[in-house]
Amino acid sequence: MIKVMIVEDDPMVCEINKKFLAKVDGFELSTTAKTLEEAKVKIKNDVPDLILLDIFFPNGKGIDLIKWLRREGFSSDVIFITADNNTETFEEAFRYGAVDYIIKPFVLDRFKTALNKYASRRLHLRNNEEIDQSLVDRYVYQDLEAKTETSNRIMMKGFSQHTFDKVNEAIESWEKETFTAEEIAKEIGVSRITARRYLDYLEREGKLEIEFEYGKVGRPQNKYKLKK
Repeated sequence: MIKVMIVEDDPMVCEINKKFLAKVDGFELSTTAKTLEEAKVKIKNDVPDLILLDIFFPNGKGIDLIKWLRREGFSSDVIFITADNNTETFEEAFRYGAVDYIIKPFVLDRFKTALNKYASRRLHLRNNEEIDQSLVDRYVYQDLEAKTETSNRIMMKGFSQHTFDKVNEAIESWEKETFTAEEIAKEIGVSRITARRYLDYLEREGKLEIEFEYGKVGRPQNKYKLKK
């Protein structure tokens, strides 16, 4: 079993993380900490395999803890779970060895993906005394794609994981082949401009295609559909 420590000062978020963790096979909660200092004391007593770490604390930042881990030589891996969508924080997290970065609010599937991917890499590396290029590429390029996707979302001004998930749910369950930003906006209760921003993002990511419907007057209307 992979021993997990949760470092989170918000009791409600901590409980959510604990409940989500209980739903992922192969992981067990070893302890929790509400402050960075409490985390350091508990790490010294029982080093966890993985730390689920927030960024914002009353007396410091989660980045300070991962820096401390590296200075002290602890081998614990870190997945950040945070509302901090600043690109500088994101880059610094990976500079100090974070294995993933989950932005609040998040869904269970994203949480599971992060942990299962971590467990898979850990298992492969522990079962092989040597690595070959194919194994390196398997994890390096998968990580690069995931980091790039997360970075792109962070740089999208005002990005909301909740709205993003609602847009995805709407287009996945849409009965017609095509849909407009206005139709999706009405479906999920946001403005047409907001819906279009997320649809255009999904088009850039390769999930959607855009068709132009020309009327008698005015600009053509954008119609979206899932890319086959």
